[in-house]
Formats: sequence, C-alpha cells, structure tokens
Amino acid sequence: MIAWLDAGQPFPPLSSALKHPNGLLAAGADLSPGRLLAAYRQGIFPWYSGDEPILWWSPDPRMVLIPSELKISRSLAKTLRNRGHEIRFDSAFDAVLEGCATRGAGHGATGSSTWITDEMRAAYLRLHQLGYAHSAETWIEGELAGGLYGVAIGRMFYGESMFTRVRDASKMAMVHLVRRLQRQGFGMVDCQMHTAHLASLGARAIPRSEFSLRLQELVDYAATPGKWNVSDAENDVPA
Repeated sequence: MIAWLDAGQPFPPLSSALKHPNGLLAAGADLSPGRLLAAYRQGIFPWYSGDEPILWWSPDPRMVLIPSELKISRSLAKTLRNRGHEIRFDSAFDAVLEGCATRGAGHGATGSSTWITDEMRAAYLRLHQLGYAHSAETWIEGELAGGLYGVAIGRMFYGESMFTRVRDASKMAMVHLVRRLQRQGFGMVDCQMHTAHLASLGARAIPRSEFSLRLQELVDYAATPGKWNVSDAENDVPA
C-alpha cells in the first residue's frame, strides 16, 4: 500500500516506496508550486495519466547525468558545429510543453507522453513564471525543432521531458543545457529513469541513497529563481 496525501500532509520517507512498480511512493495532494518544489527537494516527482490520481515517484536506482561526464558522439559533435541551428533558453517554454505533450519522448524520455495533462502543463507553466522551470530549445530556420524542459533548484536540475521534430534536435538542446549548467556550477541532472537516449549522452544509474545524499548537498545552494538568458548558449559549441 502507498500513502494517500491530503493537503499539507508531508511525503512519506523514500524507503517506503514500492519496488513494483519501481519507486511509487504516494498518491493524492496537488500540483501547487509549494508541493512540487517540496517534492523535487526530496527527489520525488509526479507522473500519472489523466484518468489517475496524482502519483508521486522516487525510483531506485536513479538515472543521473553528471555535467562533467557528458558524452558527445562524433556525429553529434559534427551536427553541433553546423551553424544551421540556434539554441535558446526560456524563449518558448509553453511551446516546448506543447511539443513534449504531443510528440515528446515522454517522462524522463521514457516513451509515454500521456502524462502531460492540461493540469500538468498549467503547473509547470506556473513554475516557469516563478523562475524555477526552464526550457532548452533547438531552432532551425526559425522553427522550433526540438527541446526539453525541467526544474532548477539550487545547483540541481531535474529533467522532465524532451521532444524532437528533427533528428538530434533534442540532443543538441540537452548538450547546450548541460554545458550551461556546468558553467553555473550545477552538480547533477536528474534523468529519472534509464533510456538508451540519455545513456548515450553519459547518463548512468546510481542507488537512490546516493542520489539523495548528493541531492541534499546541491539543493541548499542559495540561488535566485528567474528566467534564463535566451541566448546564453551562443558561444557554447563543443569541439
């Protein structure tokens, strides 16, 4: 059995999360900014389909990407050097949400995008307005070709979903995002669950206990939420 959360009720300890399905911790509550930020600070995220109550997860192991461990294949590096694309941050957050909901690779790039309901979109748009949720976008010939969005707290980034309309467009956005995070002193990107797509960029699984310890060190860094510089990636082209 899992806990049912009423308004204001704290999350149960992560040790009570189910093994099958992996990481299911609790149900209920709401998607208010306070609840979402409290969840992320503890390594918990919401994931549910439209006909379910809100479900909260903390899987073990946890897929993460350490910025210094980013891997770029030769073919991707060649694509990144091509000046036919532009990388932007936070210039079209709502459009990225739309792309993830309709053509996305899913939650943590797991393959299912049915969880991005109108309720979820409204919740993350509110986090974006508050300066916590951000998008990384690949633009080609003036069109949004792919991207991703997630949540930043302290020096921790939580990836939520990505989509692509042009080959490697989401990977290009991810590379520039990770480079930006590395410059800003971020220590870890939460990728939530394993996918070959993320593993190809250097993401790896670590025990939830290790993830929680690293997380607590990173979320407590003082950082003022706010919109990111749209063109912050303009000089960040990998060799």
